[in-house]
Amino acid sequence: MVRRRTLVLAGLAFAALCLWASAATWFIVFRDEALARFMERQGAMQYAYEERISALRARLDRVATQKLLEQDGVETRLADIAGRQVALESRQAMLAGLAEQAGFAVGEDGLALAGGWPSSREARTAPAAPPPPVPAAPTPESLGLRTEADGPVPQSPAPSPGLSTRMAMLEHALDGFEARQSVVVGRLAASGRSEAARLRGVMAETGLDPRRFAGARTGGIGGPLVPAGSGPFENAVLQAQRDLGERDSLRRIVGALPLRRPMAVDGGLSSTFGYRADPFTRGLALHTGIDLRGEYGAPARATAAGTVTQADYAGGYGNMVEVDHGHGLVTRYAHLSAIAVVPGQAVAAGQVVGRVGSTGRSTGTHLHYETRIDGEPVDPQRFLRAGARLAAR
Repeated sequence: MVRRRTLVLAGLAFAALCLWASAATWFIVFRDEALARFMERQGAMQYAYEERISALRARLDRVATQKLLEQDGVETRLADIAGRQVALESRQAMLAGLAEQAGFAVGEDGLALAGGWPSSREARTAPAAPPPPVPAAPTPESLGLRTEADGPVPQSPAPSPGLSTRMAMLEHALDGFEARQSVVVGRLAASGRSEAARLRGVMAETGLDPRRFAGARTGGIGGPLVPAGSGPFENAVLQAQRDLGERDSLRRIVGALPLRRPMAVDGGLSSTFGYRADPFTRGLALHTGIDLRGEYGAPARATAAGTVTQADYAGGYGNMVEVDHGHGLVTRYAHLSAIAVVPGQAVAAGQVVGRVGSTGRSTGTHLHYETRIDGEPVDPQRFLRAGARLAAR
């Protein structure tokens, strides 16, 4: 019985030992594999986190780059707006000079005619279509830009929708201002061309060639070269200056022509220029001027500015005054009852040179008026008609 129990216990002990040995063997065999699987899972998790971190970092880099590009775009647009503003202010200075040349003053209400032309003429001329007001030069305040006095502009990481809208509005305002400046230049040039054409018509009426009056240049004659650009606007300004320069040249020429009537009030023509029956011989003779009816003692006036070359009794002319207007133009006032000037005296247009009478070879009170070009008599009515056309505008 005892032996049996001993055998049972020994069997149980042997079974337990085998079980322990089996467990130990399994642990030894499978521990490395379990550990390897655990490490593999940990590594996979680490790789996943690292990939996620890399993706997040790349996304952050892209966002930062985009923000920098957007910020650079804002700064570039602001720099472009500031540059355009400077250019527009420069163009505004050109416009101011052009408006002044055209005879317009820039004021708060736009352009206003700066006096008449010429001061010695009763008939003042003005452009048929006055140009629109010259717009005031853009300022940082009017465009909503900040200046250095306002402090530094804060650098935002990204432009807000409001900022982009504001810049778009500023660019649109600059576009409109630039367009208005171009319109003003065009209108000023058209004004100069229109008046120049009218003055050329006056010159054609007199039969004179403007080249006769070519003289010294009135523009600049030298200086350092400071180019002002060669864009469409600058070219338009240059053309407008040429048009206005031609107009001014024609103004000076026409202003020096004897276009006034020699008497403020006259009774009309009693004899025209050309061939007629001589009042004394009744034979055919050339009448070198026109005869104007007038009251005895009425003032005879210079028809243009000039210098008196003769003021004395001159045979059949009677008391005569001759005025040299330059460029071969001479006027004569004959049969005067009195002479009011002396040789060498400078006279202004409209100045009294004598009094109407009937001295010399005359049959009655009247003013004999002559116009001569290079010593040859021409019909004075050509000049009087041109003066009437000029006054009629």
